Amino acid sequence: MYIIKPSWLRHSGEQKDFEVYSCHVSQDGKRLATAGGDGHVRIWSTDSIYNGHVEGYSAPRQLCHMSHHLGTIHSVRFSPNNRYLASGADDRVICIYQLDSNPPSHATTFGTNEPPPIENWKTHKRLVGHDSDVQDLAWSYDNSILVSVGLDSKVVSSPLTTYFRRCSWSPDGNHIAAANAVNGPVSSVAIIERSRWDSQINLIGHEGPTEACMFSPRLFHTQNPAEKGASGSLVTVIASAGQDKTLSIWNTNTSRPVVIVQDVASKSISDLAWAPDGQTLFACSLDGNIVVVQFEVGELGWVATAEENDKALEKYGVARKGMGTAEDVDGLHLENHSKAGELRGAESRMGALMGDLPAAAAAAAAASKSDTAGTTNGTKSTKNGEAKNGDAVKNGETNGTSEPKSGKETPAAESADKAAERINELKSRVQVTKDGRKRVAPLLVSSSGTGLLSLPQSQLVGAKSKTAIQSETPQTVIDLSKPSHGLPKGGIAALLLGTKRKAVVLDGEEEDEPNKRLATGPVPIMADTVDGLEPATLTSPAQGLVPTPEFLRSAVVSPSVSFSQVRLAVPKIRSHIVRALEKGVLQGESTLEEASKIPENTILEAKNPARPREPSHITATKRGALLWQDYLPRAIILLTGNKHFWAAACEDGTLHTWTPAGRRLLNGIILESQPIILESRDHWLLCVTSVGMCHVFNIKTMSAAHPPVSLAPILDIAITSLSPDGPTAAPGVTSAHLNSLGTIVVTLSNGDGFYYSPTLYTWQRLSESWWALGSQYWNSNDSSLTALSSTAVGPSAPAKKPKSGGDDKPDISAGIIPHLERHTTTEFLVKGRAYTLQRLIKQLVAKDGFEGFESVVSVAHLENRMAGALALGAKEEFRLYLFMYAKRIGAEGLRSKVEELLNTLVGGVLQDSKDGGGKGRGWFDKGEVICGWERKELLKGVVLILGKFRDLQRTTVQYARILGLTAGNEEDEEDGEETNGVVDQMEE
Repeated sequence: MYIIKPSWLRHSGEQKDFEVYSCHVSQDGKRLATAGGDGHVRIWSTDSIYNGHVEGYSAPRQLCHMSHHLGTIHSVRFSPNNRYLASGADDRVICIYQLDSNPPSHATTFGTNEPPPIENWKTHKRLVGHDSDVQDLAWSYDNSILVSVGLDSKVVSSPLTTYFRRCSWSPDGNHIAAANAVNGPVSSVAIIERSRWDSQINLIGHEGPTEACMFSPRLFHTQNPAEKGASGSLVTVIASAGQDKTLSIWNTNTSRPVVIVQDVASKSISDLAWAPDGQTLFACSLDGNIVVVQFEVGELGWVATAEENDKALEKYGVARKGMGTAEDVDGLHLENHSKAGELRGAESRMGALMGDLPAAAAAAAAASKSDTAGTTNGTKSTKNGEAKNGDAVKNGETNGTSEPKSGKETPAAESADKAAERINELKSRVQVTKDGRKRVAPLLVSSSGTGLLSLPQSQLVGAKSKTAIQSETPQTVIDLSKPSHGLPKGGIAALLLGTKRKAVVLDGEEEDEPNKRLATGPVPIMADTVDGLEPATLTSPAQGLVPTPEFLRSAVVSPSVSFSQVRLAVPKIRSHIVRALEKGVLQGESTLEEASKIPENTILEAKNPARPREPSHITATKRGALLWQDYLPRAIILLTGNKHFWAAACEDGTLHTWTPAGRRLLNGIILESQPIILESRDHWLLCVTSVGMCHVFNIKTMSAAHPPVSLAPILDIAITSLSPDGPTAAPGVTSAHLNSLGTIVVTLSNGDGFYYSPTLYTWQRLSESWWALGSQYWNSNDSSLTALSSTAVGPSAPAKKPKSGGDDKPDISAGIIPHLERHTTTEFLVKGRAYTLQRLIKQLVAKDGFEGFESVVSVAHLENRMAGALALGAKEEFRLYLFMYAKRIGAEGLRSKVEELLNTLVGGVLQDSKDGGGKGRGWFDKGEVICGWERKELLKGVVLILGKFRDLQRTTVQYARILGLTAGNEEDEEDGEETNGVVDQMEE
């Protein structure tokens, strides 16, 4: 190890040395930037630093210096592309310098002894926005975003007196090092592990507070990989320093420092910077000096290759793919179109940051801001109070579907005010410390609701809001955040009578002789109590069998339940059931007093008699006036209805239907057992019975959507064995809904979500906990309802209507997939298994052979989303998931999947309209339209997204030529901006 301390490498002037607060090395390793108390930013040549002691070496030392701050400069950082240099100071200003290719216009600064500048760094922007000292800066990896942090009257979470707290990411992405930590009374550097986000590891050894720590940008082998038989592991190296004027070097292979250099400076060390090769360390001090530490080969370990670094980061979605060379001019044209939207988006963000937002963009932003008052959940209200944002499912409130009355704030404005009020409360929250002093609690970014990551993350956050989506029928709204009518918390209890098969004998166990089962009669499912009909309590007698009465009342439970493989709990017989229909929208179950508060409500009320033999009474009223009434011979269990019809289910398994005026529509529909779920949607009626059979009727056409279907397959009947102790507990049914086409959507208490395919006659799983654990797209913002309605296409980029043969129908299933995924997360958190299983997955990913686990599962998750959106006809979601999928497989370099996707989408684009096409279905439909979108528009969007990946241009350019995207016209650039903007907004 060599320590270089050139006498000229310092900040000095007027016979005085100034403190050096920050240093940073450019990405190419050729420049060192320093800044300090003299208000100057100096750029040095690293070659001169390394070779300054060599006799006869006369290259320039200082390349440039800038003095555009009015105070001490606390941080200086190069951008990753070496084009910009940012500095922040206690004058509350951030300066952005840009390297100009032209030579400097002056030889030296008048009145100073500064050497003449070699490079021409000009002040590009001055950013004003902080209310106090700017303490640190950081660039995003793509140079588009600059993040700054300052005091700004915020109180900083430490008992030690330090001025800096510089953090650092490890090169493998597994850890964050945080300086200025404590372990009891001892100063330390906290190492935060990424999988659990806790700091079980602390670097202890400094006698004073540590102000800076920095990981080496390269990984190291503990043994020389060039030697035969070498079996060393990869480690990371970290340097730490602070007020004790000591520099320590650590690695993850030992518990003690590898190197300790004491009194490396006469004052506190304020910042550290590694050269890109990971073998040279720069340290700046408050005494004005910059110290350079060079390590010999093997002293820290043997530097791993860049490919090994990339492989370690693959588990977090980092890869160097698509960096090939363009083969022809068409490829460059396509790449320019593809990057147009992404580049403009980055430039607009950077422009807004630097204060040069174009007037047109500012006007558009102001206009969209003013429009927010009339928008709820991304859905604009019409003059009749009807929203037009596609179709989804609800059972409760309209949640902003009608236009607000004059003089009142809209729900969007109210929510904004509440959010601002909550943030102000958090900002002004006072805490009392251990010594009795009062302090303002620091406000976390996540507390303000604005801490959104720009990349897809695997998050487990339960749904906290009740969001409603609108259907194509303005008065038909179903809330997916609520369970179905009358369902208890946790869903309807379910029991399974497994298949008759021998259980598997485990190793070390002896096979028992089968016991003869005694005749015990039927098993009681329900008990008639003073509170009504309730599930019977199962008790185990001496023989382990459950005794039951000799017979059951057929009016309470159908005899078919006793031998059915699926047994669901039957609702209680209640004395009073009320359903309110407000402006055609069915509200949740409520009391008569609550339902009568709104005079426009139509109220359906059922009264069951105390004596079983007396008839039940059903009435419909509006404004207190009786609209119609009827009597039924059996007790009523469930009610439902909408503006098209009313329906009631009785305990004897009979369904009765009426028109809004009370005329009977159909004869009583006789079912195999008691109904437990009754839902209506437009002209569709769903009824689920206690033996797990689902019936879907179309009241308008007086027909069934398909034959009755059993819930047994989704309740894990295939893996449930016949138990000698009776039925086996199964997941509960938490909700059952319909979309506008009469498709059944069911959620279970284990978090799984299903829909029934009327064409395949099978259940299909849309959501499960597997995706929650392994996919990087789980619970990302693209699955939120507001994102689907407001940023999927955006106000400036509406969905284009097909030119021919298109489908301009509304989205019949918008929001179903996001709802099911939120439900999975909520149930997963309720079970208490979320973080345990997620930690196990993180440990699995760290093992050899599983480096691509999260990548593969993430791609599969997007494919599952696309298949579900296509099957359900969710138009906007299909386009969104398709573009996200294209971007991901392009970034992963999955050439075969890219070729297959493009070949599938090209379908009807080249198809002659006279050929007819349409022989297949879904992806294999050769028509011009797929899921309501013109194939050409979808193909163009996918090609523009894939066009920036050069390794794939040999494939994508062929399709770009078909679409005319290689000519470089303005329209194509606008399309590219729109398409890339969609994907970028959704991933953010």
